[in-house]
Amino acid sequence: MEVTPRTFGCQSMTGRLERVLVKPPVAGAWAAWRAYGWRSEPDPAGLEEEHEAFRALLTGTGAEVVLGQTGGASNPDALYAYDPALVADAGAILLMPGKEGRRREPEEMGVDFMEARVPLAGQIRYPATVEGGDTVWLDERTLLVGRGYRTNDAGILALQELLPDVEVVAFDLPHYHGAGEVLHLMSFLSPLDADLAVVYLPLMPVRLVEMLRDRGLEFVEVPDEEFETMGPNVLALAPRVALALEGNAETRRRMEAAGVDVRVYKGDEISRKGDGGPTCLTRPLLRAS
Repeated sequence: MEVTPRTFGCQSMTGRLERVLVKPPVAGAWAAWRAYGWRSEPDPAGLEEEHEAFRALLTGTGAEVVLGQTGGASNPDALYAYDPALVADAGAILLMPGKEGRRREPEEMGVDFMEARVPLAGQIRYPATVEGGDTVWLDERTLLVGRGYRTNDAGILALQELLPDVEVVAFDLPHYHGAGEVLHLMSFLSPLDADLAVVYLPLMPVRLVEMLRDRGLEFVEVPDEEFETMGPNVLALAPRVALALEGNAETRRRMEAAGVDVRVYKGDEISRKGDGGPTCLTRPLLRAS
């Protein structure tokens, strides 16, 4: 009997990446870059070139890259596919961004999921809010969630209801620069393996640090000067294989010293100007268990 290949299932941050959804740049969306808080005006040709190279790098690792084509015509943040949804073993959960200009993205991404043969397992509706950048799978049965300006208490409760077999553990995020500048849980934490994570310790909640250490995780610490340049934003392609934004040489050296194979990509347009690193640019659909 022929076995149907799996197309989804991603209650992991570090299993080998097998399928991943990305949202290519959409012509014309960049006119709204100021309204969406980008650091400077992106170059459309540079965006296309960098994103194409980013997709080729993912394909080169053996992952199937799925192009999400729905929406984004007036929203430059749609490039950052991680935030509008969460993919669990039961299917995709459409989230609800706290950033007002992104609240149409989950419905739009729902169409992308259907075309990618990923069923919908639930949806969070406003005024509950959750952004993907505030969610981290610690293991298949533990989801960490950051409670901050983009993810609220009602959103965390909704996640707990939609994931009854998962322990959803919430942590308060620091104020940092305030509601106008995004600070996600993944702004200072990226798992690299079951027992290793890259972190920026000065912003981490004490309970979170203690929990990770109690679970036996070791830390690759990002130096102060590489936090703002997204040193902690790293995408695990497989256990101890990581994709990072070009630069942040000291963080890279520390990851390699911990036995991590580090690949880098150029992201002057797709990452630096919009403050979205390699995790932000992807929505993993399937990881090896």
